[in-house]
Amino acid sequence: MPIFEFSCGKCGKDSELLVRSTNWKGAACPKCGSKRLRKKFSTFASRGTKPAGGGKKSCGSCKGGCGCC
Repeated sequence: MPIFEFSCGKCGKDSELLVRSTNWKGAACPKCGSKRLRKKFSTFASRGTKPAGGGKKSCGSCKGGCGCC
């Protein structure tokens, strides 16, 4: 089951819930118990592959020094 991000319409807090993607309606806010949750649009992170030729490519944040790219 995927983890989705939600925002509560009652308390305004954001939370992450492990729910079925088709059956999340009716889930309760873990902070206040309200059922007024709105699913947020969230992105995911993925690790890219090395460019052709085996050279490292920097994402700009780490300048290629930490090896995340």
